[in-house]
Amino acid sequence: MVQALDDSGSVDPWRRRARRSKPQMPLWQELPLLLVVAFCLAVLIRTFLLQAFFIPSGSMEDTLLVGDRVLVNKVVYNVRDPQRGEVVVFRGTDQWVPQVDVEPPDGFADRFGRTVGDLVGVGRPGEKDFIKRVIGLPGDRVSCCDEQGRVLVNGTALDESAYVLRDSPLDLPPNPQECRSRRFEEIVVPPGQMFVLGDHRLVSQDARCQGTVPIDNVVGRAFAVVWPSSRWHSLPVPETFATVAPPSTATGGAAPPVRPTTDGGVVLVLPIAATLSVLARSARWRRSGQRRLLP
Repeated sequence: MVQALDDSGSVDPWRRRARRSKPQMPLWQELPLLLVVAFCLAVLIRTFLLQAFFIPSGSMEDTLLVGDRVLVNKVVYNVRDPQRGEVVVFRGTDQWVPQVDVEPPDGFADRFGRTVGDLVGVGRPGEKDFIKRVIGLPGDRVSCCDEQGRVLVNGTALDESAYVLRDSPLDLPPNPQECRSRRFEEIVVPPGQMFVLGDHRLVSQDARCQGTVPIDNVVGRAFAVVWPSSRWHSLPVPETFATVAPPSTATGGAAPPVRPTTDGGVVLVLPIAATLSVLARSARWRRSGQRRLLP
């Protein structure tokens, strides 16, 4: 039995009266309040920190499959720019053609469900939301191909065998109107832009035919697959990008970016978890400090 005691060792009547004067909230009142608080927290996290995105097409296979949900860190690019090799979610420009048709909501229930899903970050993507891998940054020279059919960045050939399992054919001539060919003319990435490609080059509609993407259009970095549970894995930067030479200063290129860490959003999740843990321990400590065990 646990009771509050005064200095003499007897039960403190003031504490007993205080407990009587503060009845606990019934469950039918407490549960809706908890749901509202949880919903508000989900909206805040979705808006400023993390968001889950649904993969609607096969342009990133086999890194990402149709139906996967990825977690996107939305604050990392507030402190630095995207880096080569990272998988990013971005809003396409007017030149980018949607790869999936977004069905209009049918009825009030459907509209309400989609609105709630969008607020908490579990809704379907918009028609202008894309997910690709960053290949080139401002000032980079990107082209394809060398004698072995590899993409070149500033003259460095990329070994993409770890994530490109189905590449475009080499025998098709380049066509700026479609992305079927592996070959494309060299492009110098303009300032403030990035060159992105899908991992499934045979079906991906990307910068080969739709142009570069403004870095300001990036929503965040995809750092982990979280659903289905059988496909949980992180999305680190492949090692091949560590060997890419910096853009030539003669072309007005940017300075070489700092090599990114491979822990994705863990650097964001861990401080939040640690803070919550400290607050919980502090609350337990305060409660234990007000009570003493009777012999």
